[in-house]
Amino acid sequence: MSKVLIKERIVESDVLVIGGGIAGLMAAQRAAELGADVVVAEKSNTRFSGSGATGNDHFLCYIPEIHGSDVEPIINEFQLGQQGGLRHRSFIRTWLLQSEEIVKLWDRWGIPMKFDGKYEFGGHAFPGNPMYHIHYAGKNQKQILTEQAVKSGATIINRVSCYDLITDKGNVIGALGVNTREDEIVIFKAKTVILGTGSAIRIYPASNTPAWMFNTRLSPSCVGDGRAMAYRAGAEIVNIEIPVFRCGPAYFSRAGKATWAGVLRGPDGKAVGPFVSEPSNKYGDPVVDAYQDIFMDFKKSGRGPVYMDCNGLSDDGMKTMHYWLENEGNVGFLDHLADEGIDPRENPVEFRSYHRELFPRGGVFYDETGASSLHGLFAAGDELFGGISGAAIFGWIAGENAAKMSRNEGMPSFEKVSDTVTEFKTQIEGLRNRKGGPDWKEANILLQQIMYDFTGQVRSESLLRAGLLAIRRLKQKAHSGLCASNPHELSRCMEVFNMLDVGELIFLGADERKETRGKHIRTDYPFTNPLMSKLLVIRQEDRKPVLEWRSIDH
Repeated sequence: MSKVLIKERIVESDVLVIGGGIAGLMAAQRAAELGADVVVAEKSNTRFSGSGATGNDHFLCYIPEIHGSDVEPIINEFQLGQQGGLRHRSFIRTWLLQSEEIVKLWDRWGIPMKFDGKYEFGGHAFPGNPMYHIHYAGKNQKQILTEQAVKSGATIINRVSCYDLITDKGNVIGALGVNTREDEIVIFKAKTVILGTGSAIRIYPASNTPAWMFNTRLSPSCVGDGRAMAYRAGAEIVNIEIPVFRCGPAYFSRAGKATWAGVLRGPDGKAVGPFVSEPSNKYGDPVVDAYQDIFMDFKKSGRGPVYMDCNGLSDDGMKTMHYWLENEGNVGFLDHLADEGIDPRENPVEFRSYHRELFPRGGVFYDETGASSLHGLFAAGDELFGGISGAAIFGWIAGENAAKMSRNEGMPSFEKVSDTVTEFKTQIEGLRNRKGGPDWKEANILLQQIMYDFTGQVRSESLLRAGLLAIRRLKQKAHSGLCASNPHELSRCMEVFNMLDVGELIFLGADERKETRGKHIRTDYPFTNPLMSKLLVIRQEDRKPVLEWRSIDH
């Protein structure tokens, strides 16, 4: 067989946005409307990509006319919730204070942010506490945001997966990517770069159906690419060792727990939590916001399963719940219930925790301006830094500041980094021309096994250090042995390489954090150490990881 030849294409712009999810499209729109020449590189298609691909129905925001003129109580409430503790107080304040502007902007663009003419707050709150998540109809949000980005003048290049940032003396000046449809590498030259690449799924096994890698709660194409390429470039990564998991219908992993209006009950019909006793479109059942282990504990004790029981919900209540679940992207699940003639009011739906499907809570560390620790590199998004709301708001902010910086930057010369491009092309040619080796699926499955066995529900020094050796061996074998029979498989191989780097960082951070915090459970350090209520920052220097503790202003 003839040797596969890799073509080269060079793309220049003032601002390069990597990732066309919510954050990336908002960044592109803002930067372009400020006069920057903007290119968006997206591995799939921006109309249906990222964790917001099929919709969403909750948007965290602060509306002064609803919440009052003082934002501080909302910040306090936020810091006590599931997303609290990762960011400085000034970061949360910036986020909340700009949220109303983005809510109104989306509404003008055609994403309905009101229900029956008013803001509808619901879910993610306990009875009596402030509510700061509005229901909104986000089913078509990606298509609308794509249209807005194009209208603003941004150029979208779909089916190109970026793998590495290009740097010159610590300055980020572009990126290297692969075309997922033909044998071509794309060399991006840019004055500034924005990472909007989302959270890290598929590092751990799919919880309910481990053999089905893509049956995940969030988009399985979001694999932590940005975290890996930022780390290799020398940017700071924060709190990547602390994992989270969520819950939802058994065997059909899907987000939307807070949209379900029923009560979680055991087989005896009793509510498993103390917060609600009747179905409620406003609150749902918030027990899992306080007690994530409830499903596993019920199973271990023999009291399970646990069911989402919508018995007693009115016809109007069912229509409302279906409406929000459709906007959340649960159309497939709702169609299945309809096909089987299942009414959740008569047939409670079993819920489970997706406890195998862990994903790292931290990511690329960026400040309230969207700037990372590297000159020329901005970031936004990452599902656990605020979900859709955080992605939208900080995407907008990052786009604005990247555009402003690009005005003072010249187009970079690649003469000094030509070796980087040559090395990348050689790597790609090796993957495409290697015959008889394992494919990306084999490496991905083994990575998931290593991650869950050694950094899953139980962690200890001995487990973490044994697992670190295992993942490093896998990393070496993957780089030297994987083969790709076509451009699509090539892009999946590159994803695996990025996931291996993120997995290695998880092991390093988990070993360093000698305490139990959230779902980072150390059996050899079983308590939460108040002296470790800090950010754990990891960066690369001279190709070696450097770990640093940093205080947080709560």
